[in-house]
Amino acid sequence: MNDPLLIPLPGNDGLARGLAAEMGLEAGAIEGRCFPDGESYLRYGAPVAGRPVVLVATLDRPNTKFLPLAFAAATARELGATSVGLVAPYLGYMRQDHRFKDGEAVTSVHFGRLLSGEVDWLVTVDPHLHRRSSLDEIYSIPTRIVRSAPAVAHWLAANVERPLLIGPDAESEQWVAEVGRLADVPHLVLEKTRHGDRDVEITPPDRTLMEGRTPVLFDDIISTGQTLVRTLEYLRGGVPPVCMAVHAVFADKAYADLHAAGAASIVTTNTIPHATNAIDIVPAIAEALSAADF
Repeated sequence: MNDPLLIPLPGNDGLARGLAAEMGLEAGAIEGRCFPDGESYLRYGAPVAGRPVVLVATLDRPNTKFLPLAFAAATARELGATSVGLVAPYLGYMRQDHRFKDGEAVTSVHFGRLLSGEVDWLVTVDPHLHRRSSLDEIYSIPTRIVRSAPAVAHWLAANVERPLLIGPDAESEQWVAEVGRLADVPHLVLEKTRHGDRDVEITPPDRTLMEGRTPVLFDDIISTGQTLVRTLEYLRGGVPPVCMAVHAVFADKAYADLHAAGAASIVTTNTIPHATNAIDIVPAIAEALSAADF
């Protein structure tokens, strides 16, 4: 069988080059642009006939990224690709996994159905599974989850003296506990009440637990950042905290808000390209791809 061809969607070239270098694969190219009316134009820059194609597309801001991805997958099949897989380091539309109010769309299920119809398999990093226990409950294609905890724990142990991991809410516990175990550092999890997209209330942490330690706030996603901002406000006057996250979504002015609230530094993995990327998750993705039997 011919070697897979990595194809980065626009904005994903760095991730694809990293995977190509790690795995000894070829990274192809696809031209992507918009017509004046906003419709997408795509053109493959290398032949794909007879080869498995692996699309690389992180799916933050999925409303603008899904259609080009769907067009790229369909075109690869038309051009003779033997299969079309997807590496989406960040997987969007995982938040709304339940109908909380009458009439709401359960968008994680609908998006899962759409994406399952476009690609043959999916590899992603730490999807926001909260009320669902597995991606198999949402996706009908084979999936593989890459865990960021080993890379995060390695960075934490090498860069922060006497850290205390703090998860801002119950949803963060699965990630905080695993990183704490791997880095051999203590952790605690706070309680959060959400009143709206940008209105959250945090139970203040016990400051006596932080004596002699550097607080490290850790969550899987920084979106609006308000959960971490509220926690930072409670920690003012002590050792300046480090903020860490797997996925650097940074909606609106979240990055500036975190700095203004007192974060000493902000560190993320490179699942979504951002200035805060200090933890390389590409080797873990490459390892998962090499071990996968899709």
